Amino acid sequence: MPRLTTLAKLFAADYWIVLDDVQFTRRDYQHRARLAGLDDPARQRWLTIPTHLPQGRPTLIRDALIDDADLAHRRTAGMLRQHYGASPHWPALARSLAPVLDAFDTGRTATVAETSTRVLLDLVGWQGHVLTSSALPARPGRSQRLADLAAATGARAYLCGTGGMTYLDQTLFAAQDIAVALFRPPTTGIWSSSRRISALWALAALGPQTVAARLQLWRS
Repeated sequence: MPRLTTLAKLFAADYWIVLDDVQFTRRDYQHRARLAGLDDPARQRWLTIPTHLPQGRPTLIRDALIDDADLAHRRTAGMLRQHYGASPHWPALARSLAPVLDAFDTGRTATVAETSTRVLLDLVGWQGHVLTSSALPARPGRSQRLADLAAATGARAYLCGTGGMTYLDQTLFAAQDIAVALFRPPTTGIWSSSRRISALWALAALGPQTVAARLQLWRS
């Protein structure tokens, strides 16, 4: 259930490349999200998918397994309903979120994470394309890899957050005629907590159409 800033960044892009062949990181947003109270976004609670790493710390994201998928499924469904069941938009959201809960049957954390992001993008009408890094050619090295992945899509620009700007080697992008564009969403209104809480809060509080309109307005 990506954060609103993440959803906005993807909404502004034509391609989302899922990094499925990099190391899984515990205590990160790869397997958890902050759910905010419907009537009080400052009231937050972690939703975490308990995850087992078969190869230990070197385990790739795509190989991470859900620890007791049935229990995680039931707990996730209950927490989502508890936080957002009172929303007038909940019946439609619940139907849209059904594939996310079904994804627990795969037993893979990455599948649940990717499915949840796809569902939220569909709710706001994103028209882009999803690719996986393991299917694209890329050289090693943090910046080199990202530059190569962007080039594989024919991109002319790579959207980079403020955190990425601190380490990204922009010369490697320039060498492939790709600009590095700073992505900096608003910080007021529904965006005030957008770097922390799942975008699901905004979708439940305002409705998908309103959130989509705000994303489109900001993008333009």
